[in-house]
Amino acid sequence: MSQPVADRGSIDAAGFAAEIVTAYRPVVLRGQAAAWPAVEAARRSDEALVNYIAALDSGTQTELLVGPPEIGGRYFYDGALRGCNFQKRGTTVTGLLRHLLSQRGQVRPNALYAGAAATGAVLPGWTTANPIGFDLPTAKARVWIGNESHVATHFDESSNLMVVVAGTRRVTLFPPEQVDNLYVGPLHLTIAGPPVSMVDVAKPDLDRYPRYAEAARHALHADLAPGDALYIPPIWWHAVHARGPLNVMVNHWWAEADSRSALAAMIETLRAIRDLPPAHRQAWRHWFDTMVFGDEAASMADHLPDHARGYVGPQSPERDAFLRAMDGEPQRRSP
Repeated sequence: MSQPVADRGSIDAAGFAAEIVTAYRPVVLRGQAAAWPAVEAARRSDEALVNYIAALDSGTQTELLVGPPEIGGRYFYDGALRGCNFQKRGTTVTGLLRHLLSQRGQVRPNALYAGAAATGAVLPGWTTANPIGFDLPTAKARVWIGNESHVATHFDESSNLMVVVAGTRRVTLFPPEQVDNLYVGPLHLTIAGPPVSMVDVAKPDLDRYPRYAEAARHALHADLAPGDALYIPPIWWHAVHARGPLNVMVNHWWAEADSRSALAAMIETLRAIRDLPPAHRQAWRHWFDTMVFGDEAASMADHLPDHARGYVGPQSPERDAFLRAMDGEPQRRSP
């Protein structure tokens, strides 16, 4: 039912900022990393890629998720929703890659997945040798390595640019407003940080999750080959199916300078406001609409002199410095 994500060729820094980021829509940048030495090695063979990466490996340990063959690469909760269906161990990048090579012929291999390992720590020199083609000042490259995997539908608070190095990936995406139809799992017990949807996009159970049918109507998909990149805006939900016995992806997350976790703010707001009496809660909703979500929110302190606007002044270096100095705590003064 899903429609393909918009697809275009590689892009430079100016085009990425003006055409891609401002549109707040996912876009495939076909062949953006086609000339990476890592991608060229992957095209030659799995062994060539492993040798290329091994030459960069610092030997630093990273976290490895290990699941039994029965999970089919779907890293998720256990049946009781009290934990997960995999274990965590330590490995080196080269150790994992060589193990993946050794089990390529197995019909039912263990599920193996190492994700979000900072290349600066585990593969120093990666970014210099494999640049994305434009500058993202706050982004740090992270490598993801495994065999067949199904990553549950989730969102990132930051912008995300993912680049496939080896294997292929299908990414299924949902716009942020479909949160109502994705049946969000526990906020306090997550699989890898962000909340996830309880629905398996490969085999959705519409008897249990009937509203997912509406989410599926709005779904997009992107099929990525080595050298392809996908831009995912913040808060866009996405599930990732990595195919093949050895796949490698590198992604880059970045956020606005001095940004804070909006998810953490939402959870704190839930604690402070959601269970108030209706009239009391409605009063706070009006405050939030006025000060945060309304079109005129940034001008609500215009009646004050600049030095007195504090938290609610328009975004500026001075306002951001004020917020940092207060460390997010309301300023309290005696009446």
